[in-house]
Amino acid sequence: MHRLILMRHALAERAATSGLDRDRALAPRGQDEARIIGRALAERGLRPDLAIVSTAQRTRETWDLAQEAFGDVEVRLEPALYNAPAEVIRSYVERAEEEAGCLMIVAHNPGIHILAHEYLLESAASPSILDRMAGGFPTAAAAVFEVDVAGRCTYDGWFTPQSVGGPAFDPEH
Repeated sequence: MHRLILMRHALAERAATSGLDRDRALAPRGQDEARIIGRALAERGLRPDLAIVSTAQRTRETWDLAQEAFGDVEVRLEPALYNAPAEVIRSYVERAEEEAGCLMIVAHNPGIHILAHEYLLESAASPSILDRMAGGFPTAAAAVFEVDVAGRCTYDGWFTPQSVGGPAFDPEH
């Protein structure tokens, strides 16, 4: 693997009709966010060969909408990624190292944010980069890392819907 994309699911509805958190669908704004990030990544040549996606409704929908910009990509739905801690997400990254040139993980906070931050610390990222991500990992955000032959991840980009031209967050909608 030479590139890793860690993406948080897009904005979801507050509740599902089933009452189960894993059944929460994307809100209309979340649908837009997923498409925006998918297009932004693809326009920059960041197209995954393999996507490993949590089985929650909101992560599957996020992937489906982002994937429209990528074309054909192998996808694996992984129940263990649902609200997984960073160490579980990292184990999926490590297991897929030899399978894809560009791997994308679509999962949940706080695990996805913590793992991205760990990679930044491990690669001795600059304080400005650490500060950029210290403010949180908003919905539909994607952290991109280059991966060297030893499997070390170094910062290569940070995308949020707003940073790539999407609408500003409106807490009323």
